[in-house]
Amino acid sequence: MTDTHDRVTARVVPDAARAGFAGKIFGPKFPMRLEPAIFNIAGSLAKAYSGGYWQFHALSNGGFFMAPNMPCRFEVDCPNGHTGPMSAEALGITACMYAYSQLSFGRGAFAEVCGEHFHLLREFALDHDEASGILAACD
Repeated sequence: MTDTHDRVTARVVPDAARAGFAGKIFGPKFPMRLEPAIFNIAGSLAKAYSGGYWQFHALSNGGFFMAPNMPCRFEVDCPNGHTGPMSAEALGITACMYAYSQLSFGRGAFAEVCGEHFHLLREFALDHDEASGILAACD
């Protein structure tokens, strides 16, 4: 059997382009609703997380995620019962997927964009080195 899907890749969004990049996708609700939700979710999943600089990542399928720029691993404890270690990038992916899912149940264009970005990010997560932990945390 041959793998026929194109692997989704990520690139870091340069610092100078961050605000415009996220604003173009999510509009003004990014700094007011989405970004704080992601930070709060990260803190609730990983008790050792206490803030820091996050990098923005653009996906080749049009998706977006952000992740703490830290070389450490976090022990996560998820509401669904999943526990285990995650890299900072995997924690960011997981927190973004949680936030996208939660915010997709709202009304209007922002909710629709969040729903779309959940699926775009999940497509990337399926091929991530930590796919099993990310998917277990989100299941």
